[in-house]
Amino acid sequence: MRIADLARLRVAIWGLGREGHAAHATLRRRLPKLPLTVFCSAAEAQTLASHQAQDRHVTEAPTAADLSAFDIVIKSPGISAYRAELLEAQRNGTRFTSATALWFAEHAHSRVIAVTGTKGKSTTSALIAHLMRSLGRRTALAGNIGLPVLELLDPPQEPDWWVIELSSFQTREADRLQLAVITNIEEEHLDWHGSRERYVGDKLALASVAETLLINATQTELLRHTAGHPQRRYFGTTEGWHVDGGYIMRGAQHVLDRSQLHLPGLHNALNACAALAALEAVGEDALAAVASLATFRALPHRLQTLGERDGLRWIDDSIATTPQATIEALRSVQGSEVSLIVGGHDRGLDWRVFAEHVRQQPPHSIIANGANGKRIHALLDAAYGGPHDCVANLAEAVALARKQTPVGGTILLSPGAPSFDQFRDYAARGRAFAELAGYDAGLIGQIEGLGIA
Repeated sequence: MRIADLARLRVAIWGLGREGHAAHATLRRRLPKLPLTVFCSAAEAQTLASHQAQDRHVTEAPTAADLSAFDIVIKSPGISAYRAELLEAQRNGTRFTSATALWFAEHAHSRVIAVTGTKGKSTTSALIAHLMRSLGRRTALAGNIGLPVLELLDPPQEPDWWVIELSSFQTREADRLQLAVITNIEEEHLDWHGSRERYVGDKLALASVAETLLINATQTELLRHTAGHPQRRYFGTTEGWHVDGGYIMRGAQHVLDRSQLHLPGLHNALNACAALAALEAVGEDALAAVASLATFRALPHRLQTLGERDGLRWIDDSIATTPQATIEALRSVQGSEVSLIVGGHDRGLDWRVFAEHVRQQPPHSIIANGANGKRIHALLDAAYGGPHDCVANLAEAVALARKQTPVGGTILLSPGAPSFDQFRDYAARGRAFAELAGYDAGLIGQIEGLGIA
């Protein structure tokens, strides 16, 4: 559906996160006379006060009847597509779209690489854009990574490549991809999708609109579910881009010593392989771009070393919202006395694999906090013999970690859970951690490379 198609329809916007704002601004620019209803909070409505003449603001949550009054509802990604009121409105004839879907409709001829996965999608997306630019390609980096694509709707010059990160909330909104990259599939966002099966199905929907599909060959589930794709390629295999000990390899060729990659952990080396394989899959010279890996820096809140204070190293991995991600974070800091801070919003994920990992490879201490802190602590009581504590919130966890961690040790925030019990999002949690550690959160929280360059 093109934006011009909305001109004579009854249109609403549901949710005013950054994508909702992007959709609103675009419609006001392209269709200034279009009447709009905006379902949002009272505080959000105040930010749109200048458009009162055309806008109707509704600050109560919409019912199925409310939604059914519209031909089109532009929905924010955080609102589940499986909510009962949405499904009933669909049955009544209302169509739902999004800022992402509107961008794809307007950019039918753009060359797009879309990246998804439970973890690693932001780093992989940023790596692909970084490598493309090192080859002189004009490249856009946008999407779930922090810049809605609709904010780049009308660039003065079309990029050679669009690199777009898509969450599992957005993968069914994409269309006509030159390449889809799937980094991995774990268990996440079950509260939005309703089941693991639906989550996997939504993630893998990206493959159905991609000319070429690139997947992580170390994941048997991905291999099984994508077996029918006619142009399937891989990373993580010995025949192609993979990691072997201290090297990034292409087949039998030693391409880069991992010590030159300023990204900690095996999983990040595999993300680099995904990015190199992506360039190769779309016909670019991956080998020529390898040297630029040495100039790439970790994204904020993704195993980001903040620095050292009072003899302690501080690492922000606030993006870790699953227990498996926390395990990978621990693996990346082996050899250090680590005080690990876990816990947050409780989505009911299974922490038993984490408990078994720390039983076999115990950190210096574990401090649980937040809404699921007591549940994690109780599991560790039963399955783990090392030091572990439970506190109410992040501030108390940081204070306790500072007391417990020996000089020369590391304080690692890798929660394994979303932030919504205490913070708006993982970035706000990461900024709070930085400030509690004594750093200027404004200086360390910016993602470099967003937009077109």
